[in-house]
Amino acid sequence: MGKKNMPIKEKNFPVGLFLSPKIIPVVASYYNAARLIDDIADNANLSCDEKLVQLDQIEKDFFAQTSDTVAGELSQIFSKHNLSSGLFTDLLEAFRRDAKNQQIEIWEQLLDYCRYSAAPVGRFLLALHNENPATYLPAEILCTILQIVDHIQDLKFDVCELRRCYIPSELMCKYNVEKTDICLTYATPQLRLLIDEMVSRLEHMVKDAKILLRLIKNTRLKTEVAVIFSLTNSMLKKIKKGDIIATSPKLTKTDWAKAVFYGLGVGLFLRTKSCNIIR
Repeated sequence: MGKKNMPIKEKNFPVGLFLSPKIIPVVASYYNAARLIDDIADNANLSCDEKLVQLDQIEKDFFAQTSDTVAGELSQIFSKHNLSSGLFTDLLEAFRRDAKNQQIEIWEQLLDYCRYSAAPVGRFLLALHNENPATYLPAEILCTILQIVDHIQDLKFDVCELRRCYIPSELMCKYNVEKTDICLTYATPQLRLLIDEMVSRLEHMVKDAKILLRLIKNTRLKTEVAVIFSLTNSMLKKIKKGDIIATSPKLTKTDWAKAVFYGLGVGLFLRTKSCNIIR
């Protein structure tokens, strides 16, 4: 099996694990382009201006459909599948913000960042499967949750290595947490309280996003999304129980097994239920 036909797993969450083999190459091309611009934004050897120049060039390659570039190849695929260019250019906007290391002041600004950095991924998968646009809002909520979970997991690396902090300043002030606290060996009590509040907000968002499982028609995509929900809940529990500064939480084989079992169950149950309703 070639590399482009392999399921993609970014950090803890699957991308393409249960999707049709016909879809995987398209998803892989999108992933490769996203990884390319992410690497540019995170490159410590580049200045802000250099990063922005490279990101601008990738956008030009995308719209020019330059065949020998990652972005150009993706653009051709977008045209073939009648996908909106915004599904890629929104990602570029997010990584331009990363390149500038713009400080997030309030929670709403973090959500706005996620609308560019994470939500396009969900819309991309839904559009690729011709799902109803009614799925977009709960998918945006789910993608936002995944993005913020990722920020929490990488908090120490982002602050200490990239000099980038995704925690809103208002929360830092509320709990009297300084960026220097994040670079310590263990989490301070104040930082633990801050993370607990963020997790609590995410848990409430999970409840709002779960309607997505009933809206998605494609069984393979529904199964994958159910797996992601299960893994997300497992990760949120690990973040609450552990110390993210001392050790970054990781999902176990048991977590994955439970998630796959849950995903397959949801996919089969909701599919059967839908068939019964139609009859």
